[in-house]
Amino acid sequence: MRITLDLPDEIARELALDEQALSGSALESIALEGYRSGKFSEEQLRRMLGFESRFDVHAFLKDHGVFLNFSLDDLEQDLATIKRLHL
Repeated sequence: MRITLDLPDEIARELALDEQALSGSALESIALEGYRSGKFSEEQLRRMLGFESRFDVHAFLKDHGVFLNFSLDDLEQDLATIKRLHL
């Protein structure tokens, strides 16, 4: 999907970015807000932003001060997996 933004010329000049850089920044902002709000998963972010692994997603989120969406159920699943593999 292609999205077009109309910015006043003075705002565009202040941003001092070319269209491709601005497009990338806008996509990152949408991805971050979508993840923060719970609308996007890590996997969706990975695909949206073209990352190779979830660790790239984690680094991206950390760089932008966004915590991982990690629930108590996720923790319990991880602990169960560790116990199962440790035996």
